[in-house]
Amino acid sequence: MSIRPFRDIKRIETRVINVGKIKVGGNNPISVQSMTNTLTHDIKKTVNQINQISEAGADIVRVSCPDEQSTKALKDITKEVNIPIVADIHFHYKRAIEAADNGADCLRINPGNIGDKEKIKEVIEAAKNNNCSIRIGVNAGSLEHDILEKYKEPCPEALVDSAMRNIKILEDLNFKNFKISVKSSDVFLSVKSYQLLSKQTKYPLHLGITEAGSFIPGSIKSAIGLGNLLMEGIGDTIRVSLSDDPVEEVKIGNQILKSLGLRNRGVKIISCPSCARQGFEVIDTVKILEDKLSHIKEPITLSIIGCVVNGPGEAASTDIGITGGGKDSNMLYLNGIQSKKLKNNEIISKVIDLVEKKAIEIQKSQK
Repeated sequence: MSIRPFRDIKRIETRVINVGKIKVGGNNPISVQSMTNTLTHDIKKTVNQINQISEAGADIVRVSCPDEQSTKALKDITKEVNIPIVADIHFHYKRAIEAADNGADCLRINPGNIGDKEKIKEVIEAAKNNNCSIRIGVNAGSLEHDILEKYKEPCPEALVDSAMRNIKILEDLNFKNFKISVKSSDVFLSVKSYQLLSKQTKYPLHLGITEAGSFIPGSIKSAIGLGNLLMEGIGDTIRVSLSDDPVEEVKIGNQILKSLGLRNRGVKIISCPSCARQGFEVIDTVKILEDKLSHIKEPITLSIIGCVVNGPGEAASTDIGITGGGKDSNMLYLNGIQSKKLKNNEIISKVIDLVEKKAIEIQKSQK
């Protein structure tokens, strides 16, 4: 049972590109990305972290490639993971060529920073030869000097000017398998830049509030910025940038999409903040269930409400619901209908069992 949003979000139509096996743009699902923070040339640690990020629900992972040792490591890394890899390249054109030749599915570059036209042409040829896409990554903190002189400071017009300049470089080389980002650590600057860019190009947009901060402030800034854009139909792939474990970035990114009804992946828990009316320990129960059900990928809705004030109403809209009752007597709902009473110590095990069975049912129905 899924909850239908009161207003469907109509996405702005964009071109479709391929990032490995993931299609980005058009009507394809909005993908979630993160980035490793290991030393890329430490192959074992990097592969382990990529797999953790993938298991958490990421569709694409980016790795930094500051040197030849890192780009050469991609050859082994890509053999050990099942998720598209984006190589993060800043200035050296040879690193981009090496990354494409060693298995990267996408290159994150600013063509204008790579060097003269011949160097850019070599990078594009390597991307074409290896079926490798590109992300033009414009950032308010690293705009071209002449653009900064023109606009005096980072502003939406400056970021978009840089993006359009880089778009023309790729188009002139007959390369169109790319996406674009115009990021800033400032929410308002980021939102305005993406709004302006979406009116000037149909290439898919990678959304993000860069350097958003630690877990709580960064999550809030990202939810506000990305949420505003996504509600306007802007955005084809997202990354939440946190000073935290990359796995947390993936969780927040997926939660943003879930909250807007743009993508349903895993268990969506609706829970109350708890109060003196609660029939069981709601907060502890939800924390345990979030952990124990994190492996579920199928879209399942679950309501955990501590009392009968809002419990039955929320349970009516979810696949599985628990409403707290007095004297160790709580009601289990299945598809909005009362099923049986549960004691407090039965709630967690019963819910886990029901969710796992529901996930298997969904898997079978999709075959």
